[in-house]
Amino acid sequence: MTVRAVWSDFGGVLTPPIGRDLEDFCARTGIPAPAFRAAMAEVARPFGGDIMAPLDTPLLSEEEWAARVTAEIRGSTGIDVDLSDFGDRWFEGRQTNHDWRRFLQEVHDAGGFVGLLSNMPPAWDRQWRRMVEPDGLFDALVLSFQVGARKPERKIFDLAAEAACLPPEECVLVDDIEANCAGAEAAGWQAVHFTGAADAVARLRPLLTLPSPRAGAVPLPGV
Repeated sequence: MTVRAVWSDFGGVLTPPIGRDLEDFCARTGIPAPAFRAAMAEVARPFGGDIMAPLDTPLLSEEEWAARVTAEIRGSTGIDVDLSDFGDRWFEGRQTNHDWRRFLQEVHDAGGFVGLLSNMPPAWDRQWRRMVEPDGLFDALVLSFQVGARKPERKIFDLAAEAACLPPEECVLVDDIEANCAGAEAAGWQAVHFTGAADAVARLRPLLTLPSPRAGAVPLPGV
């Protein structure tokens, strides 16, 4: 099937795996990783269970979320932790997946549509833009906190297809979470479960149909 729009997730795709980022954060801050995970899950439980749901729609401010997670960790372990300025501290030292970013740039420059489709907390808008400059790379941004819907809900995929001005079947989601890929497919999209840049690129290249290179750009080799 033809792909004319590549929609990339952010965390775990344009960054290292989320689990690795979490372990790095806990090591830097001295928070036991199992306790942090358990506290996030408990805070998320009233909101449906997805640990990021309170933050990225958003249902809680980052300050309120941090206060609740802090209280959960203290109550379960007796450890006092500092989660103030959580977003800045979470992004400290976080690395960009340059191999995947380069491929997205090649697709964009060769005339393809490239979008960012992410469950993103509003408090992190400044930080992610420092890691991946959107101008000249993304043709559209569909972020959960801006549209009031989040993956894997159908609404966010419908909004993204409309933003690309393409039928759903010509859009592909590249995401590290299988449930999000399943949600995209249920909305009529194609999906690539991201486990690494090389594998995702190999799966996408045969599907891409690109109109024409943008002015001054070099056509994407092999497409």
